[in-house]
Amino acid sequence: MAPRLFGTDGIRGVANGVLTADLALGVAASAVRVLHQAGATGADRPTVVVGRDTRPSGEFLEAATVAGLASAGADVIRLGVVPTPLVAHAVASSGAALGVMLSASHNPMPDNGIKLFASGGFKLPDEVEDAIEADFRAAQATPVTERPQGAAVGRVRDDRGYSHSGSDGTGSDDAVEPLDGVGGPALVERYVAHLLGTLTHRLDGLRVVVDCAQGAASLLAPRVLREAGADVIALFADADGEHINEGCGATHLEALQAAVLEHGADVGIAHDGDADRCLAVDAAGQVVDGDQILALLAVALRDRGELRDDTVVATVMSNLGFRHAMRDAGITMRETPVGDRYVLEAMRTGGWNLGGEQSGHVVFLDSATTGDGLLTALSVLGEVARSGRSLAELAAVMTRLPQVLLNVRAERSAAQAPAVLTAVAEAERDLGSKGRVLLRPSGTEPLVRVMVEATEQDVARQVAERLAEVVGSA
Repeated sequence: MAPRLFGTDGIRGVANGVLTADLALGVAASAVRVLHQAGATGADRPTVVVGRDTRPSGEFLEAATVAGLASAGADVIRLGVVPTPLVAHAVASSGAALGVMLSASHNPMPDNGIKLFASGGFKLPDEVEDAIEADFRAAQATPVTERPQGAAVGRVRDDRGYSHSGSDGTGSDDAVEPLDGVGGPALVERYVAHLLGTLTHRLDGLRVVVDCAQGAASLLAPRVLREAGADVIALFADADGEHINEGCGATHLEALQAAVLEHGADVGIAHDGDADRCLAVDAAGQVVDGDQILALLAVALRDRGELRDDTVVATVMSNLGFRHAMRDAGITMRETPVGDRYVLEAMRTGGWNLGGEQSGHVVFLDSATTGDGLLTALSVLGEVARSGRSLAELAAVMTRLPQVLLNVRAERSAAQAPAVLTAVAEAERDLGSKGRVLLRPSGTEPLVRVMVEATEQDVARQVAERLAEVVGSA
């Protein structure tokens, strides 16, 4: 049996290896057929918006995806190089039936991915992904013979007023009007206006260094921050896709830390390749991670009476210091498995409006349908400007406990072996309320991740290494 095509965040793999043009074309066509059959397109000619990050492979994958969509009878609006959350916003704001983002997020340049957004801007549920995969595999076995022809084939347009090449974001001479039914301002410009409309306070007087990871944030992040009033120094904003995420961005903060100190900046902001993440650096060059960002935003929203049910959603990987900070602030924490889609599902089910991950995915359900790095940056900077306090002071709402994470080569079942369960119970008893143990089998590799938190780094490492040895022998 073939492995499931869709992972926890769409389809991802080495471009032109696992992720070929044929696959992109076929999946795109299957998505249109499945949504149309389910009556989810709302029209005989559904509209689909397509974006990509800066990876070189995004160019041929975009061409293949657009061909698949149009050949199945969908009209297509190409957004060019844009952040993932812009695609989600474009779907929601335009009434499009589907959004496609071509990106492998924080992965290295050779990888790429296909992320799909349903009508309304939310990621597709598992059952719809399964239906698309089933249609794709059926089409591989028995090629589709009934396809739209003549005037029934889809038409392709670029988003009005925005450069499809992604070179400068100032627009192109041959840009055309959006398709019928998706009128109004250009979708990219709608997103910029939406971001600026969320500001709680202008950023005038703040000096900000923003690391765009040579990715999808390269064009928009510096622009949005400047329009919000900040004095901006942009790093890795050349949109050089051959070096996306390479020694830069949210997974490599060293250059940002150095630049904040060099320029005497108030805050440093780091995005990943598709700009759905945001991490930060304070004026002293210290990292402010996703847990700290989520904690300070939760307290700020609570203080303004805007945190629904005084509840925040986070994953099992959130630091114990975050849990203690929320408890001390009188904020309830709801826990989910790792993955922003699970955070979002819990938020929608519970009616809560703030959630996120340690990695920097933050979801503001009142303003977005997915994690949005630019929106997170504006929210953090807006709170710094509004409060008159430094980022370090705001982040001090939580104390990050030392955390040790070890990857142990073992089968998934090792995490439930009797000897392992006994060792975990002993470790939890020894740590008491001053520490935490989490064993999490990898969803993609034969690994068990052993995570231990404690008030002292040495204690956390000793316990983690002891548990890793037991897991490896199970």
